Amino acid sequence: MRYLKDVATLELNDALCTGCGRCAEVCPHAVFEIENRKAVITDRDACMECGACASNCEFGALKVGSGVGCASALIGGMIKGGEPVCGCSDGKDSACC
Repeated sequence: MRYLKDVATLELNDALCTGCGRCAEVCPHAVFEIENRKAVITDRDACMECGACASNCEFGALKVGSGVGCASALIGGMIKGGEPVCGCSDGKDSACC
């Protein structure tokens, strides 16, 4: 699954990464792998910006902002003809976060 090319806000701070592997475990799109005891981003364009990686990184090595996931919700809403919902708006039926 690809969203929009070269727009993901995903950032990895190598200096803070301990290589615990939690990001690779929780990422629904397999954006991360552990190589040489550090996380590496293997496919930034596959990131849907759900924030699971950053929320589960207890070392603060990851940052991600909403955007591409919301863009996907907007596109999906147009295709399906319904109200777009990205799931990150605290229970509101809104596509924008």
